[in-house]
Amino acid sequence: MKELVDQINAECAVFAENAAAQVEKGNKAAGARARKAALNVMKLMKEFRKVSVEASK
Repeated sequence: MKELVDQINAECAVFAENAAAQVEKGNKAAGARARKAALNVMKLMKEFRKVSVEASK
């Protein structure tokens, strides 16, 4: 579970960096990377929820 949380934190950092580049500098490629990171975060969050529920049983 620790690895999963580390992956989520890393993806969130990638998202934040690329989203900022898109907003501040108008970097279109950074926007695509931010969207991809957002999808990865969503997948990781679903996995975290599943693992968390199993751990609490």
